[in-house]
Amino acid sequence: MLTIAGKTLKTISAVPLVFAALMSASAFAQAPPYFAPQDLDRLVQRVALYPDPLLAQVMAAATFSNQIPDAARWADEHHYITGDALAGAITADQLPWDPSVQALLPFPNILDMMARDPSWTQQLGDAFLSSQQAVMDAVQRERRLSYDYGYLRTNPQIVVSNGPYIGIGLVNPYYYVVPYYDPLIVFYPPRPGFFIGGAIGFNFGITLGVGFAPWGWGYNRFDWGARAVFINNAPWGRTWVNRATYVHPYVAAVRPAAAFRPAAVARPGERPAAAVRAPEAHQLEPRSAPERQAWQNGQARQETHSAPRAQERKR
Repeated sequence: MLTIAGKTLKTISAVPLVFAALMSASAFAQAPPYFAPQDLDRLVQRVALYPDPLLAQVMAAATFSNQIPDAARWADEHHYITGDALAGAITADQLPWDPSVQALLPFPNILDMMARDPSWTQQLGDAFLSSQQAVMDAVQRERRLSYDYGYLRTNPQIVVSNGPYIGIGLVNPYYYVVPYYDPLIVFYPPRPGFFIGGAIGFNFGITLGVGFAPWGWGYNRFDWGARAVFINNAPWGRTWVNRATYVHPYVAAVRPAAAFRPAAVARPGERPAAAVRAPEAHQLEPRSAPERQAWQNGQARQETHSAPRAQERKR
């Protein structure tokens, strides 16, 4: 009798475990959330004007939104560490978060923004998981508005390509600038007398050298024409369906230290010095034609003319 009772008790005790497993599987089997185009437009506005390599990392990290708060705290506690010392601290602490989240640790202000608005971060990640192409289209719509209204232009920090798609590259590929702007201004027609040139600020940037290559830096980009995102030079394939099991290939592709010398960090308002690179040190093939053209024109392009005013945007 005791044996039978024991078997019965074991069978009953297993029920909660089976139920929990079924519930977990059911949660990941849920239909992906739907975001209307106008909702996506509003969702991407606060990051749409980030340079492409930085935007790619933010999108990828947002798909792990539950890890952002802890990462933001770690970044704040180690804000005094920079450069290769920071890369060493990240490695030494054996942090448990996805590499896409760890990649943002040099940018505590970005992680803080994401942590302070967890609902927005989760929605951005869910949208990127459920419809990556639609999110990219929303970014292009917002960039087009900002460009047509005259706000978004090439300057000493970024290179803006205006082709079929608007790409935002870096003048110095190792100096990652974080633009500061008000979405309620830069995506709408300028009011009379408003100084368009001061709408987007670039007072903050980080130099990331060879020590950060294992987290994908130097190998991130968008192929806007193909609607593809490349992180660490590999297509980002995390979707709503495989989000429980997907592991992105972060192979430590550290280039030889002699291949380049990272540029020094520029002071606010100062043009960062160009990095000295070997010919093969920063090839990110394949690239779309607009992006390739933007990088070729890089430091030589200076657009000082004002753009024609675009038609009034319907709110």
